[in-house]
Amino acid sequence: MATVIFPTRPTTLATRMPSSALTLTALVALAPLAFAHGGHEEIPAGEAISAKPIDNTLWIHILLQSFAWGIVFPTGMVLGLVRSRWHVPTQVLGTALAVVGYFLGHLHKGRQFGPNAHAGFANWLMIMLIAQVVGGAYLRLHLERGILGKVRPWQVRGHKILGILMPVAAWVQMLFGGIASQGFCQGEHIGQCLAHFIMGSAFIAYGIVLTILLLNGQAWLARTGRSQEFWDSCIIAAWGCVNTFTEHHWGDPWRQNDLQHTSMGIIWWAAGLVGIWLSRDRQGRPKRNVIPGIVIFLTGWGMSGHAQHLELSTHVHAVFGYTLMAAGLTRIIEISFILRDKPTLVGPEGGDVDAEINSWQYLPVFLLFASGFVFMAATEEQMALMATAEVTHVSYILILYSLAFLLFLFVLMLVHLYSAYRPPYTPKPRGAGNSVDETPRANGHARVPNATDRQAADAEEFELEGLMSDDEEGKPLNGHAH
Repeated sequence: MATVIFPTRPTTLATRMPSSALTLTALVALAPLAFAHGGHEEIPAGEAISAKPIDNTLWIHILLQSFAWGIVFPTGMVLGLVRSRWHVPTQVLGTALAVVGYFLGHLHKGRQFGPNAHAGFANWLMIMLIAQVVGGAYLRLHLERGILGKVRPWQVRGHKILGILMPVAAWVQMLFGGIASQGFCQGEHIGQCLAHFIMGSAFIAYGIVLTILLLNGQAWLARTGRSQEFWDSCIIAAWGCVNTFTEHHWGDPWRQNDLQHTSMGIIWWAAGLVGIWLSRDRQGRPKRNVIPGIVIFLTGWGMSGHAQHLELSTHVHAVFGYTLMAAGLTRIIEISFILRDKPTLVGPEGGDVDAEINSWQYLPVFLLFASGFVFMAATEEQMALMATAEVTHVSYILILYSLAFLLFLFVLMLVHLYSAYRPPYTPKPRGAGNSVDETPRANGHARVPNATDRQAADAEEFELEGLMSDDEEGKPLNGHAH
């Protein structure tokens, strides 16, 4: 399959590469140092891939690695955070699948690939995996005497951080794999590819963070004394500053795209500053506001109004814009009319969040997932490929929304798994000798331990038995990922 080269680049807000893409740019720049799996001797001159189809060996490689890195390892990460006894078996399974899949990627005889980021980044990903396996095995030895005991907390923290970063690195690698499989994002297409995949991934990441905060972060937000919009507005303002000063090559003549990109950056940092200011009232209490929702809405409106060279691309970009506009609008409705500016669903002491969540609150979160997938799938070469295959924008959008639903479901399952193991936040007791925990709940009634609570505590103690060293017994759970 040949790489499609357009004589002129379509007009879009994502045709220039933001400076926030420097990390991925570096990876792409390093791609010529590593060759794709299976060699490249059959690749025609000027092409990125050979004309052969993907063979069964390569399909097995794709499925194994997708299952290991996309499902098993994230599940194992959550089990590690809650210090479940199933953490180690899950990670062992994922490691075995990942190693087999890695070698299968070098043994296939079908389609051959030229230099690409997927092949180069695979080695770094395996180094991360080896570091995690070695670190996890070392921590299981519980070597805590002398200097080893002093450095152990730092090793635990580093192991946890690396474990959390691995799903992010795996996501990048899977995107690289999809790009490499079709020979996309070569030459002049690199910039717009990076813009689409980075921004699309950012919307999905935003949706994941909002899901975690909605279901598991309400008490934490209450304890910070900051509203959700404070954190959102800080990120919006920072991103806007980056776009304002990097989207135009200063000293060169202004072009239409430069002005569009720069103006979008200006409105992001200007609105972000307003959102930060409105995130507290005059007494310093956290306060909700709709500024982030307005920014998301305006960004979607800007994205939806740009015609492309291909009719299919025009429709897909329009749906992306409408989806993002819907995310911003539903976010505004959620804050103003569903929650009525309520800072959090529960107080610092925690409570039954599920009883307080309104079904509407899942809508803006999902729309962020959907908008991210649609934007990632709207690059120039993808649109040309779909148009050649006579795929309509309706079918294409429905497939992308299906992927968004599946990822949303998986995130919800991981959050539920975390909640099932993780005990609720318990504040320090105000007085000694009380037989009843009088911690107020969301409805104002005292919480009295019942048989279910005692059973949960017994089950948790059983799960943690053998995973905690003697000096860790009795400490609050602050689990780490292996």
